[in-house]
Amino acid sequence: MRPEPPPAALRLAIDGDALAANWRALDALSGAAAAGAAVKADAYGLGVARTVPALWQAGCRDFYVAHWAEVAPVAARVPPGAVGVLHGPLTPVEAAYAKAVGVRPVINSLHQAQVWHNAGGGVCDLMVDTGINRLGLPLEDIGHALIQQLEIDVLLSHLASADEDSPLNAVQLSRWQDARRAVAHRRASLANSAGITLGNTYHGDLTRPGIALYGGVPCAALEGLIRQVLRPEAAVMQVRTLKSGDSVGYNATFVADRTMRVGVVSLGYEDGYLRCWSGKGAMLAGGRRLSALGRVSMDMTVIDLSAAPDVTEGDWVAVDYDLPRASAISGLSQYELLTLMGRRFAR
Repeated sequence: MRPEPPPAALRLAIDGDALAANWRALDALSGAAAAGAAVKADAYGLGVARTVPALWQAGCRDFYVAHWAEVAPVAARVPPGAVGVLHGPLTPVEAAYAKAVGVRPVINSLHQAQVWHNAGGGVCDLMVDTGINRLGLPLEDIGHALIQQLEIDVLLSHLASADEDSPLNAVQLSRWQDARRAVAHRRASLANSAGITLGNTYHGDLTRPGIALYGGVPCAALEGLIRQVLRPEAAVMQVRTLKSGDSVGYNATFVADRTMRVGVVSLGYEDGYLRCWSGKGAMLAGGRRLSALGRVSMDMTVIDLSAAPDVTEGDWVAVDYDLPRASAISGLSQYELLTLMGRRFAR
């Protein structure tokens, strides 16, 4: 028997109370509609094992994944019928799997409607495209017999520009309302995280927040309502002293102008801490900001320990990763910041 490996030198600290509070805030903001949860991409990188039970306990009853490979860990933690699969049944194998596991496929096309019909049909969701031009049934196909025969729980569409004041929002709202009149369904859903803030005409019966659940703030209307959920942390592997004139990392992009105490942490671009953080990022230790020095490597980043003389090898530092601020500094979207967190993090 091989021994268990030592604990990871990277960890994602996840605040389950903040996650639940964010869902409750978005649910309240959804008015008469219930808030569901987008938990695709392993709950935006946080891990469904931690997030889905916390969301269920908070009161969430509808969960959406994208790929069929994402179904099992979510379906294992909620009752049958609580999970929708956004990419829909492209093949008979996928349709059979949906029926066997008890999840709702989201029908996006006449082809998928035919695949679902051939598998015996049953409760499903329907995505109609109202202007984002990704997956979704073209509105001209909504009267087709295959669509009219579907047993639709949720009639969905997806907003393209909910995070900004765009005339496309009203266009999509009108088209979604037309679709609601054109096909029978039990519930209707349009609003994502930012869409919830557009008002009750966008809410329907179910809203589908994603980024805001996990600490993202996609629009100004959510500022002050959303709590930070994720805190990446890394171990300090080595402490060393630089002399004036010493350089750090590849291509010597940082050169010390004085004697400096620095630390090497076990975090790099393989872990989602990309090179765009070079010379811009920082770690936190007891409220002290420790700037990243030089170029981020695949597995390592060097930080300035001048302000933290007590931090030594084996200690942990937190990555400064407040999502709106981190996005502004790095140039990465808040979505990318969440989903980039790599496999080497213990969650």
